[in-house]
Amino acid sequence: MTQDVEMKDHQTPSHSISSAVPSTLQHFKEIASLIETGSYTKEVRRIVRAVRLTIGLRRKLTAPVLSAFFDFALAPGSEPHARFSAYLPKADEHDMEVDTATSASQTLVKHLSPELEIYCYFLVVLFLIDQKKYNEAKACSSASIVRLKNLNRRTVDVIAARLYFYYSYSYELTGDLSEIRGNLLALHRIATLRHDELGQETLLNLLLRNYLHYNLYDQAEKLRSKAPRFEAHSNQQFCRYLFYLGKIRTIQLEYTDAKESLLQAARKAPVAARGFRIQCNKWAVLVRLLLGEIPERTVFMQKGMEKALRPYFELTNAVRIGDLELFKSVAEKFSDTFSTDRTRNLIVRLRQNVIRTGLRNISISYSRISLADVAKKLRMDSANPVADAESIVAKAIRDGAIDATLDHANGWLVSKETGDIYSTNEPQMAFNSRIAFCLNMHNEAVRALRFLPNTQKEKESAEKRRERQQQEQELAKHIAEDDDDDF
Repeated sequence: MTQDVEMKDHQTPSHSISSAVPSTLQHFKEIASLIETGSYTKEVRRIVRAVRLTIGLRRKLTAPVLSAFFDFALAPGSEPHARFSAYLPKADEHDMEVDTATSASQTLVKHLSPELEIYCYFLVVLFLIDQKKYNEAKACSSASIVRLKNLNRRTVDVIAARLYFYYSYSYELTGDLSEIRGNLLALHRIATLRHDELGQETLLNLLLRNYLHYNLYDQAEKLRSKAPRFEAHSNQQFCRYLFYLGKIRTIQLEYTDAKESLLQAARKAPVAARGFRIQCNKWAVLVRLLLGEIPERTVFMQKGMEKALRPYFELTNAVRIGDLELFKSVAEKFSDTFSTDRTRNLIVRLRQNVIRTGLRNISISYSRISLADVAKKLRMDSANPVADAESIVAKAIRDGAIDATLDHANGWLVSKETGDIYSTNEPQMAFNSRIAFCLNMHNEAVRALRFLPNTQKEKESAEKRRERQQQEQELAKHIAEDDDDDF
């Protein structure tokens, strides 16, 4: 739907384009004014609002709009104006007339503030990435990082955190992510020394993403364990951190902690961040299967996720049945999908769970069965299936997966009679796990209710309140469909 609209806009006459530029440009002028006010009064919340409004206007960001904005915000002929304009394609003569006519009426400031300069970098990087000019985006984002190293202002930190993300993202799109690892570590050290907590959590996530991209899980865990701890400032960054932590815990065989982190990341993520939530659910499904749990069917039927989670649904069905042959066929059928999701190693681990599930079904169905029949029912294709079946059955009995005994003389698997389950510790264990889940949920809700006392905040006047409410309404209109851009 978006592509059709964009193609129609491209085919419209030049006079309709010129009429569309001033309206979008006016929004960016207001954002620039908001940034200047926040810079002068040192109010970070104004910068945060400006960044959010920019994300809402991202789809309307075009070369004529950017050129007109630079003519408005920067002194024509100045070094910053020439530097930012060099990244833009040359506009048509008609567009240049429109931009000049629009921008000649007024000039924003005589002196360029650091916040507005970094904001111009941010706009150019967004535009270049959307235009798929990744090499130019790399160059521009690298220049912005060099400039940011010399700035230590709280009002710049919000825009800087976004630039850190797109700096890493542009290198990831070109396959050069390993080149900036040392630079990201240096930036994280600088952010820690400057007490820039938003920059710290953003750069920590970027470093974890960098390490996990190259399967360096041990280094990622060392960095995560030694990084400074503080309260999360951004819900998006906290969700990413939980996702990366869940992946690290999964590889380290700590499935219980991994499950909690992945489910919490999926639950806290914005509804519009569908791709991120799909990845969380994929890993959470595999972790639950490795724990011996079978996810509910509703997990795979979430709106907008049915197609993406279809391979994992069929995999879950194979594990639930305990059919080793079906498990192999599903793994081969969706091998490309699992390789793309980088979950193939986890699926290899699931083979033992499939065998255990099949053994559990056999022990429930038969009071006594030969090991040869066990190997046949499990469809084991090894050179000596009876010996392999015997070792697998012995290990399952030792681990408590099945309640049975081995008759080595006759080669039988003898199942014990099923007694009263309420005479065992299983109900108590299930009850304890539910209580722990409820207590964790209660503690998270209590922590979410904590907020700083606003005794030191100035009371808003009626005019300021109306202005803030109007800006929030405009933000809600623009940002409704763009919450998942950073995911």
